[in-house]
Order: sequence, then structure tokens, then C-alpha cells
Amino acid sequence: MLRIDSAGQTHIGRRPHNEDSFCVQPELGLYVVADGLGGQEGGEVASRCVVDTFVGLGHRWERDSDAAWPEVADPRRSREENLLAACSQLAQRNLQAQRVGRLSEMASTVVAVALGPAGAAVAHVGDSRLYRLRGGKLEPLTRDHSFLEELKDVGMEPPGGASNWRHLITRALGTDNAEPTLQRLQMQPGDVFVLCSDGLYEPLGLEGLSRRLTLSSAREMCDTLVADAFEAGGKDNITAVVLRVADA
Repeated sequence: MLRIDSAGQTHIGRRPHNEDSFCVQPELGLYVVADGLGGQEGGEVASRCVVDTFVGLGHRWERDSDAAWPEVADPRRSREENLLAACSQLAQRNLQAQRVGRLSEMASTVVAVALGPAGAAVAHVGDSRLYRLRGGKLEPLTRDHSFLEELKDVGMEPPGGASNWRHLITRALGTDNAEPTLQRLQMQPGDVFVLCSDGLYEPLGLEGLSRRLTLSSAREMCDTLVADAFEAGGKDNITAVVLRVADA
């Protein structure tokens, strides 16, 4: 048995609106960060729609895990993977139904972790990320759905340098390309996981993230990460959810 110490925090950064949303729901074993796209009201509505959909379906699953799903459960997946797949599909439907008028361009990234008695899983769409600190080594457990990553796959260098393309993502909930990447997670005592938007990892970098994940509690880590990303010059919205794993 494992005990999870968790916390979440968001900051508007140097933007006029905060288009990030998050949830920390330990009673559901559900943790989500969403980064809205579409500018101003569109981004705010999109990320909130995604988080609310995940939480709503999480509560429904908690009440009755055999209830009707937005999609047929895949027997090759764990229950947690199937939950996140269903949440992603329902969020996609909800967003597309609202993409009219001033909200016609809205979309959202997402990274989500689901914990259950039998294990854990992560789903992501876009460039919000999950990192894990284990044994003093920090590594990303998700791979961005982005133009830069697609270029890496074919061995090409980005025209004009990576900085010109770093925000060009190739998948987002609400768009026609919204398929989540799902994977199971292995957790052990001492692990620290960070779900975050690009507003956190870009100004701090891998080393900066790692140095701030040795504090005594998830709340202290989370608040320090967000505050320091802003102090480091972060211009975007900044959001982090931290999970610290300990023996029960």
C-alpha cells in the first residue's frame, strides 16, 4: 500500500487571463492539468470544460464502475487507462459541441493521472507533461504531441531553430486530432510526480524542476515550483500538480 501526498497550484503569469485549469481529487485518485488554447475566454472555457469532464466522469465511475461509458472499455487496458480514455473522449465531445461563435477556435491540452487499487495510469494530449523524480533522477514520462517531436522522429532539424516551433502542437482536445496517449505507471515509495503546463517547465528546465522536488511536502514543492517559474521570467500561465509517494 502507498500513501499519496498531493497538491496543486496555478498562477496567471504575465498573461491577462489564466487559461490553465487543474484538479487534485485524492478521493477519486484523479489528478489533471489542462492548458486551454484559443485566447482569452476560449482557452479558459476549454481547460475548465476538460477538468470538469474528467472530475464528473470520475465521480460517476466511483459510484458505479459498470455504468455506461462514452466508449467500450478495451480489455487490454487497465481500469485506470480505460477511465482516462473515456474521460478524454467525453471531454472531446463536450468541447466540440461548444466550438461555436467566439469559442469556435477553443481547444485544450491535458495531462491526467488516475490511481486505483490495482495501479496507476497517465493520459496526455498536447504538450502538458508528466515528470517523475526517482532516485535523484528527473525524467519526463510523456512525449509532447508537437511539430518538434515529429521532426525528431524523421531525423530533421527544425527550420530556423527549435524556439520558433516549440509551441506548435499537433494534438489537442477539441480539434480533429485529439487521440490521447495512454500508459500505465509504476509507483514506489520516494517517487515524486509533477503534472504541469508548459508555463512551468519552460522557464525552469529539467535541472530547475529537479532541484525543487526535494522539499518536505507536496504543497511546499508545488508552491515553490510555481513561484520560482514566475520569478524566472515565465510569461505564460503556470500550473503544477505534485504527487509525493510514501509508504502507507
